[in-house]
Amino acid sequence: MTHSRINRVVTVVNPLGIHLRPAGLIANTANRFAAQVEVVKGGDRFDARSVLSLLTLAAGQGTQLALQAHGPDAEPALDALAELFAQGFHEMEAASERASPAAGLDH
Repeated sequence: MTHSRINRVVTVVNPLGIHLRPAGLIANTANRFAAQVEVVKGGDRFDARSVLSLLTLAAGQGTQLALQAHGPDAEPALDALAELFAQGFHEMEAASERASPAAGLDH
């Protein structure tokens, strides 16, 4: 049985881009699947299972990346990774909490 390579374009939406925490989330998520997953930026390919590889992406906020997967569970792998990107690696909530004044304070 052959598996075709599938692609998904994602955008880095979190303010700090791909730093250690998001790289770890991406690698942990990619490692849950049998499919081979790569992140493509320009003409360069990065192993989605490797935190060190992902840290070399230099992908700041607004960067568009292509996710490519090949294998038996390629589609669910890309679905899970695309969701991580869309959620800003769960950093968007933390950033908005830091930016807003403390709730419940009356002056």
